[in-house]
Amino acid sequence: MPKLPIIIDTDPGQDDALAIMLALASPELDVIGITAVAGNVPLALTEKNARKICELSGKPGTKVFAGAIRPMVQTLVTAEHVHGRTGLDGPVLPEPAKPLQPQHGVDFIIETLMTRPAGTVTLCTLGPLTNVALALVKEPRIASRIKRIVAMGGGFFEGGNVTPAAEFNIYVDPHAARICLSSDIPFTLIPLDCTHQALTTAKRVARFRAMKNKSGPACADLLEFFERFDEQKYGTDGGPLHDPCVIAWLLQPGLFTSRDVNVVVECESSLTMGMTVIDWWRVTDRKANATVCRGINADGFFNLLSERIETLA
Repeated sequence: MPKLPIIIDTDPGQDDALAIMLALASPELDVIGITAVAGNVPLALTEKNARKICELSGKPGTKVFAGAIRPMVQTLVTAEHVHGRTGLDGPVLPEPAKPLQPQHGVDFIIETLMTRPAGTVTLCTLGPLTNVALALVKEPRIASRIKRIVAMGGGFFEGGNVTPAAEFNIYVDPHAARICLSSDIPFTLIPLDCTHQALTTAKRVARFRAMKNKSGPACADLLEFFERFDEQKYGTDGGPLHDPCVIAWLLQPGLFTSRDVNVVVECESSLTMGMTVIDWWRVTDRKANATVCRGINADGFFNLLSERIETLA
């Protein structure tokens, strides 16, 4: 069976790191490249973190490109209070040996989509959607060539995690999210309502800690640092593991329950900026533009994640 070509657009981030590792460990996927964007931490750190993760995984040949340094309109908001000063606080990872690719991440996205057969490349977005939106603005023809965008972002019944209304990835660049959702591209959205069911319990983290490779214990270190913020916030055993859900949906969509609905991003109100207005009950006549996930088989998800990461270096 041919591999599914993907571009991972990311702002690592501990949970981004595990998503990248899951993709690199999955023979069904062809990771054409990774584009970094400013988000959890500034771009100079996210592009370095992406290269660190590729090398930790034993996949140093994976191409990493630096993209947008800031959101399209808003001032950059970062999340060091969650992810630490480096964005990958937890394990001590060496500086990457592999250099950054010279091409800008936005241009890499455009070139890949324009030269590969239409409808073959999937974009997996783990952070703010700035790079993808800039690519769509710069070269609108790519919209019809994207197989699907699978994005972690948003929330509805669960509310937000950076404001009462908004989830971080959408809040950082709501204008980019609005562009992507209004471009008539097949779109899967995995919001907090889904990811908050995928908790890094002590038992699940221990499974990574017991692995005999380098990647497993490093994942345990990443998760133990990352979960401390949400454990205190929500009072749960472990914190939500957001971004690997994007890759898991590609690999095993049956782990998720979803509905095709309309999603609009609020970009005007200072009170609800970045809110994903999801018409779950279909009370408007707005056309469905996204498959929105609401449920996840958490045990199945963590089994997939653990089994794959155990195969890495």
